Amino acid sequence: MIPIRDENPTRSFPLATVVLIALNIAVFLYERSLDPASLQTFLARFALVPSRVLSAPLTTVAIASVFTSMFLHAGWLHVLGNMLYLWIFGNNVEDRMGTAAFVGFYLAAGAAAALAQVAATGPVDIPVVGASGAVAGVLGAYLVLYPGATVVTLIPVFFFLEVARLPAFLVIGFWFLLQLGNGVASLGAQVAGGGVAWFAHIGGFLAGAAAALVVRATQRKRRSGYYGWY
Repeated sequence: MIPIRDENPTRSFPLATVVLIALNIAVFLYERSLDPASLQTFLARFALVPSRVLSAPLTTVAIASVFTSMFLHAGWLHVLGNMLYLWIFGNNVEDRMGTAAFVGFYLAAGAAAALAQVAATGPVDIPVVGASGAVAGVLGAYLVLYPGATVVTLIPVFFFLEVARLPAFLVIGFWFLLQLGNGVASLGAQVAGGGVAWFAHIGGFLAGAAAALVVRATQRKRRSGYYGWY
């Protein structure tokens, strides 16, 4: 299933979502402008390398890479896929949280995703890049905050694509089950050249869902507290 848009209007312009998308695209275009040697140097400095994060003493570069790596991408499909999901689901989460809080949430979800991947792989030297973990956090938050929202989705049926309007809990829930299944299947596998960081997706999603539960409970408490005085 490929979501193409949701039917969930926002009350405000999603400034943070737009800026994050622009930053990701700009960094990717810069990556594409580099020659192979310069690109390798760039990635060596800013990509997340689990062995570097787990080494002692922990360096500033290693700490920074937890955040810088989420603005790097491996190819057009990688960056455009992530930005599509961020655009569809990020604007509503930002609308609910507020712009400043959403930025902090996005970075925290991305950091949680990176650390989950490091914990799953151990001290390997394979660079990890991509906004997928942070975007997974957005999906987790959206599922908690808007489970019944309608998502317009492309569904492959043999050689054709069908358009369907499905509830968010079905679209995002199916996505998460795929990440979970692939993550479990990848445990113990020998990874020599990289691949999909399944546990970054899982960790980011769970962190985003947990944060959204707090947001939802806090907002409900505020509303009930305000209307409770007569």
